[in-house]
Amino acid sequence: MNRREFLAASASAAYVGTGGDKGARVVAAEQAGQNGASGAPAVLASYTAQDHRRRLSNIGLCNRAIRRCMRKHLITDYLPGQCCYNLGEYPALKPWNPDDYDEQELDRLRDHGIRLIQLFDDWNDSLRLFGGSKYTPVNPAGLRRFVDMVHKRGMKVIAYISTGFLQATDPDLHPEWFRPGDVLVVGYWNMARCSPASAGWRAYLLPHVVRILDEYGFDGLYDDCGYVTNARRLAMKRWLEPTKDEIPAFEETAEHDGALGDLLQLVYAEVKRRGGIFKLHVDAADRPLVGEAKVYDYLWVGEGVGSADGLRQAVKNHPPYVVPCIDMTFAKIGGQDEPYLHAIPYMQFPVLQAGHPFTGERGMVPGVKYRPAEKDFWVRRCQEAWKFYQEHPNGPYTYGGWDSVPSRPETRPTHAKWLRRYLPMVEEGTWAWLEIGESSLFAGPTPKDVVASAFANRDLYLVLANYGHTPADVETADDYVSVEPAGAVSQRRWKLGPRSLCILRRTS
Repeated sequence: MNRREFLAASASAAYVGTGGDKGARVVAAEQAGQNGASGAPAVLASYTAQDHRRRLSNIGLCNRAIRRCMRKHLITDYLPGQCCYNLGEYPALKPWNPDDYDEQELDRLRDHGIRLIQLFDDWNDSLRLFGGSKYTPVNPAGLRRFVDMVHKRGMKVIAYISTGFLQATDPDLHPEWFRPGDVLVVGYWNMARCSPASAGWRAYLLPHVVRILDEYGFDGLYDDCGYVTNARRLAMKRWLEPTKDEIPAFEETAEHDGALGDLLQLVYAEVKRRGGIFKLHVDAADRPLVGEAKVYDYLWVGEGVGSADGLRQAVKNHPPYVVPCIDMTFAKIGGQDEPYLHAIPYMQFPVLQAGHPFTGERGMVPGVKYRPAEKDFWVRRCQEAWKFYQEHPNGPYTYGGWDSVPSRPETRPTHAKWLRRYLPMVEEGTWAWLEIGESSLFAGPTPKDVVASAFANRDLYLVLANYGHTPADVETADDYVSVEPAGAVSQRRWKLGPRSLCILRRTS
């Protein structure tokens, strides 16, 4: 199946919800363009005059009622159901090899509502343990088999690359590509941060990126940027001298990362030329400071961030679409619903971690050089995971380096529950008003710690989030019903518990 055929096939694939939720299945199918022979989304291909009347009426109501908000956005081409899939351990004693377990796991993820599979750097052979490289698979035949498994289920798969990182021990690395000392050392990684202004690095990197896109059937890329922003370098007083290979073609200030922006736009253009998806991670909660340039479809945030509340505040106004991943190595949450409390009011949805169990073996492979455990959080994390896996071989499992150790059995059903509620809110063509300020949607001012957002299409949804530690009361100007299965009572007065999230659908 070539890329064009796959895109057409995936556009017609229907979502099968885990809870028998017909509404969510219909919404997801319409998002994928099932009703349009051309693959166009339902809002273009199949909305009736009545559908358009309802949509325009709800949008008009919000435009009149909402006088101030943090951000307003039209939702198009959005896949909220995303999963970071662990193919297997790497480093490892032998290559991973997709099998019946992967067939069954991908079935579960499809039925869960996942539409985008993200592979981390365990897909490639960055340490050259099995005769490959950072730009080739650990198991080429196995990878192609896995990509076919994903496509047969109507899902898409994107692969890890880095526009900055390359192992300092890699024989292809040239010292003039990175600034002396600009190396990240953690676990088994000893990665030089190659400069985006280096001509030699670009000439080496970009052909590899194109080949990865064209050779393995991927539907896009996940770029772990391997870059420290100018603003962060200045704050840390680590402004390094340029290498001999850098060309100062762009303005570089605390507010603008010029060479990075140029490089990312080149990669983004290649991905989009192939009809693909480009997902980006810069650092922690950072976004790329590249002005108005479009350099990602999705921005991954959260790695290494120690506070879920702090992450929300840092990323709530980043340009969409933001995909938060609370790093459980550092951050603590009060309950399984908390990641959705921080994300949904800001048109975000957390990534799911799945695939093969993260056993921790990758942190103790003979012959691989690691930092001492007492100095390295990642090695300690692997040791914790390995100990728990040996004691509990039948689960519950941890699925990635950001997952809880031990894992929480309720993580996956909680993700599925909130995804079913979220999908109808963000169907194609929805207008979103995030963090509403002045409006007539409520009978009075919302309480201090309550954030409200609105999502308008054929239905009008209000999202209410109480970030405080005491209950709060909210009164809406119109009648709404809770989307929770047991909450189908039309009313205007809503009691929000401490640190709680409520999604309402307008009925009046």
